[in-house]
Amino acid sequence: MTLGAHDEIPTREDLAAFVRALHEEYLQRGDEWENRTLDTFLEALSAWIDSAPGWYRNFGKELPAGGDWTFLARALSAATVYE
Repeated sequence: MTLGAHDEIPTREDLAAFVRALHEEYLQRGDEWENRTLDTFLEALSAWIDSAPGWYRNFGKELPAGGDWTFLARALSAATVYE
């Protein structure tokens, strides 16, 4: 499940559905992923976040200034303990 340069996730529900689909893909084809372990996945995630302005620029898009970065950080943090 990849998110293309022109795809959008407009709602919280759409984001949850995307993460579920990503999880399902991992269960089915995780051995094909470049970052198969949590430590390499989180390392790649932080590297991509650092590089995101360039990615957006390369695709002629603007990094969402009003993105709710706190929501995403809370979601990632909560996933460490949420059942």
